[in-house]
Amino acid sequence: MGGFLDKPKTVKHNEHGEGNGLTYGVGSMQGWRCEMEDAHYARTGLGEKFEEWSFFAVFDGHAGCKVSEHCAKHLLQYIIDTDEFKNGDYVKGIRTGFLRIDEIMRELPELTADAEKCGGTTAVCTFVSDKHIYIANCGDSRAVLCRNGVPVFATQDHKPVLPKEKERICRAGGNVMIQRVNGSLAVSRALGDYDFKNVKEKGQCEQLVSPEPEIFCEERDESDEFLVLACDGIWDVMTNEDVCSFIHSRLKITNDLEFISNQVIDTCLHKGSRDNMSIIIIAFSGAPKPSPEAIEEDRLLEQHIESIIREELVCKQINEYAELLEALHLREIEGLPPGGGLQSKYEVIEKTFKEIWPNLAYQCESPTH
Repeated sequence: MGGFLDKPKTVKHNEHGEGNGLTYGVGSMQGWRCEMEDAHYARTGLGEKFEEWSFFAVFDGHAGCKVSEHCAKHLLQYIIDTDEFKNGDYVKGIRTGFLRIDEIMRELPELTADAEKCGGTTAVCTFVSDKHIYIANCGDSRAVLCRNGVPVFATQDHKPVLPKEKERICRAGGNVMIQRVNGSLAVSRALGDYDFKNVKEKGQCEQLVSPEPEIFCEERDESDEFLVLACDGIWDVMTNEDVCSFIHSRLKITNDLEFISNQVIDTCLHKGSRDNMSIIIIAFSGAPKPSPEAIEEDRLLEQHIESIIREELVCKQINEYAELLEALHLREIEGLPPGGGLQSKYEVIEKTFKEIWPNLAYQCESPTH
């Protein structure tokens, strides 16, 4: 929701960490949106008997950032404080935590008192133990687990057009128009959004918009490479296969997960994403490791791209950045990162263009590219 800027804000927020046999990197960027409404949380070691567990979550807010930020700060505690979670029924504990925080937020004046319409947020989160990966999804942010370079599990986005979601919406007296709840909200499950949760004769999970997460449990496998949590600003322009193959290829170049997260975000921006973007990459022991061969191949690829650019700019006297991009796409360059394509090498393209035409560097900032 909300309008767009004249040009995207591309400053990144990053963090990283390691523990419990895994490493993680976070990247987020406001992009074209007028406001940054995403939030996230990452923690290895949950204290007491859960010190060997880790928790990660991405929240994609809409109609403001208050609900997403509140959930990022408090959802974990609501879950691990449940009797079910403490007693080992982790799936029920996660569900109860989601429903409880949705109840509590409804009564918080700092979230609802100053707005005609309270905003909401999607939520996708994971608990990683030594033997299992628990994944919960509410809305259209998404989790994807990668093994051997391909996705082996992915959550399903909660869209109003899905038969089960549409049935619940209609039973609550609503409708689905232009693929939205009552022609307004693009997700059928979310935390917050209390304007869509006022049917008195219906239960908490039977409203137009439900706060109930879908919860999955995957057994850990030695071939697990990484798990990705990301908002729809990523998935709008890259498929599950694209993201997995791209990250898989980048892990052979570097183990810097912040850097790879930023590469995913920038690639999505160049592929046309207009939304806020947030991504957490959680790498397991089975993730690819950097190799001299892959690093050299990438160096030679960038060298090849630069030589093609110089040929186009100098020999053909192209002095329009947009025209250069079009020419490069027509060249069908071999060896580009899978899933990322030429857009993942726009940094090299911009750098070379600015070196040759320094007075025309402003063209690279054009909102049309």
